[in-house]
Amino acid sequence: MSAYTQPIYVAMIVFLLLAVIVFIPWLIYTYRKYGYLPLSTTLIAFSFIFYFISALFLVLLPLPESRNTCITQQPGTQHYSLMPFTFISDMFKNSGVVLSQPSTYALLVKQSAFYQAFFNFLLLLPFGVYLRYFFQQRKYWKRALGLTFALTLFYEITQVTGIYGIYNCAYRIFDVDDLMLNTLGGILGFFIAPAILAMFPSKESINAKAERLIALDDVRAMSVLIALLIDIFIINLVGQFSTAFTESNLIVNFLINSIIIFIAFFAIPIVWNGHTIGSKIMRFRYDSKISTIDTNKRLFKRFGAIYLTYFSFFVLSIFAQMNLQIGSPYYKLKVFLALGTNLLEIVLIVALFFHALLVAFGKGKRRFYFDEASDLYTTRK
Repeated sequence: MSAYTQPIYVAMIVFLLLAVIVFIPWLIYTYRKYGYLPLSTTLIAFSFIFYFISALFLVLLPLPESRNTCITQQPGTQHYSLMPFTFISDMFKNSGVVLSQPSTYALLVKQSAFYQAFFNFLLLLPFGVYLRYFFQQRKYWKRALGLTFALTLFYEITQVTGIYGIYNCAYRIFDVDDLMLNTLGGILGFFIAPAILAMFPSKESINAKAERLIALDDVRAMSVLIALLIDIFIINLVGQFSTAFTESNLIVNFLINSIIIFIAFFAIPIVWNGHTIGSKIMRFRYDSKISTIDTNKRLFKRFGAIYLTYFSFFVLSIFAQMNLQIGSPYYKLKVFLALGTNLLEIVLIVALFFHALLVAFGKGKRRFYFDEASDLYTTRK
């Protein structure tokens, strides 16, 4: 069983690393498309990634220790099996099964050939389920059949070519039985998928909820948070790029970052009809619902609330970086000041973190402090 568990274990590690990388882009895509995060689509999408990686690793792993796989094989080794249904005769070989004695049939499930055929059948069965979710309708079964066959053919070609020349000889054979069993499993998964997908909301219900949110002009707090994170990421990126061409010191960096924050959270929304770069990506804007002049005033208040947070961290960092000689009469004061500064910084970070959680998952009962302070509203119009 280690031949099956080890690839899945490796796939799990790769999947976790990949999930960390794609999670934020997935959030951005989902909130742009639906205006909220359907857990069912997230579960299906990420489970598909994990399944696809697992299936690929089950086909390829374990890899040979050397690229020169030819030296480990006998001359004339055959790298393909083109006789269909060979797995059936392999199951009966030395199995002790007597066709006239049904009581011996149970011996078949103890044969390694049975397990190999069974797992080949199961390998692409989930793929068929995913295809049914993507295609929705049963009438597309021919497409599912073609895609399933193409995928299993890709696996077999990858194996017989030694992963396209990475190994000088194939370390697994091209087997026509694998083609048949994989394809059969995939198309069966396509037909039984409704029984499994019934546990998840349909695409129609998800799209209907998204349309309701658009009609109500409801911008979820998570969309606002993601837009803010996009803006902060861009500000940091521009700040790092700008300070790379200047003499780097604390005051210069502070002034440059202050200008960038002013542009990102006030100047750009003023000229871009209430859009920041992040909110434009997330498809909403800020408005006072009164007048343009009032909106501009409130945008400045929003910038002030965000900038105050940055300024607070900057002041704390100055006190934390104060450097005095140990013999200085103010050294003990500096130690206590640094300790208090670090504690305040931790408290501020924790407070902001829990504030973000409460608002993002508060079902619209709260607003972020910068939106509350400015009394700005979010709109998709």
